[in-house]
Amino acid sequence: MKQFIFFVRKEFLHVWRDKRTMLILFGMPLMQILIFGFALTNEVKNTRIGILDNSKDETTSAIIHQLEASRYFDVVENIPTNSQLEPAFQAGSIRLAVVFPEKFQEQLLYNNAATVQLVGDATDPNTANTLINYASAIIIDYQNELRGQVKLPYSINTEMKMLYNPQLKGSYNFVPGVMAMVLMLVCAMMTSISIVREKEMGTMEVILVSPIVPIRVIIAKMVPYFILSAVNIASILVLSVFVLEVPIQGSLILLVAECLLFTITVLALGLLISSVSDSQQIAMLISLMGLLLPTIMLSGFMFPIENMPVPLQLVSNIVPAKWFYIIVKNIMIKGVGAEHVWKETVILVGMTVFFMVVSIRKFITRLE
Repeated sequence: MKQFIFFVRKEFLHVWRDKRTMLILFGMPLMQILIFGFALTNEVKNTRIGILDNSKDETTSAIIHQLEASRYFDVVENIPTNSQLEPAFQAGSIRLAVVFPEKFQEQLLYNNAATVQLVGDATDPNTANTLINYASAIIIDYQNELRGQVKLPYSINTEMKMLYNPQLKGSYNFVPGVMAMVLMLVCAMMTSISIVREKEMGTMEVILVSPIVPIRVIIAKMVPYFILSAVNIASILVLSVFVLEVPIQGSLILLVAECLLFTITVLALGLLISSVSDSQQIAMLISLMGLLLPTIMLSGFMFPIENMPVPLQLVSNIVPAKWFYIIVKNIMIKGVGAEHVWKETVILVGMTVFFMVVSIRKFITRLE
């Protein structure tokens, strides 16, 4: 036991004395959760729009006011004529134009129908579609207000209800994914160089002749990074709740336990990478490039897995971040209990055991 404590203390001292490692361990997760939490969002806010009002009546003024009052749009230009509409898009000054025809209010009140043209910049199709949907929703809200004042025959109203995220905030989707990505990259990257570093520094021979068994060496490598990762988890959750305003609807204890389980899984994966690598550069390359793309592409938080080809759907099952993302989203956003995430938890436990067993076997092979 004394040898094990000595190895753990040695790893702690090495991490503590290396200022670059400390910066990566604590600085990188905080910066990533803040940058990605604010930047990675499918919300479109404060978009510059132009208004071409050929009617200039009370109704068009009311609709324009509602558009400008929303957090999605910022009316920056009043376009006088149709001929100046396209030049405004070409100059990049607006991304959406709202065009009201002549006698708009008269058509709406006397004919019970009027047309508003929404012109979007489709060089970015997804953003253009989102902006048009936002503007359409605001115009429909104004139409519903009029319906409350005037009885229309055969009126059919549709009610919409969004569960768990009624304000449709993008951070609710991206924060769990960013948590998975940050823990995956930082934990795997740090532990992936631990065993390789011993070989390059020439201290592996000392470990080989020591009486400590291989499994204790592996665990001793994990303990310091596990404790430091626990501090990272606490800081990430605090930032998510108080800065990114993503509430924790479920059990905090269960969420923390799942985060610690995922941390152990990733640490074991990092040790496996370290065991099969011959240099720190190779270990860093595998942990960064080999884990970054699968985490982003195949975890499900940026691209729906259901839309992928079947072979990629099958490959996504071996990405630990996919299962952790499902767990965090269900606990943090939906507020479910352990009975709803047991399958994903069992899969992470199985991955952890697999990575640990393979790491120990590889380490024993190197001893021989």
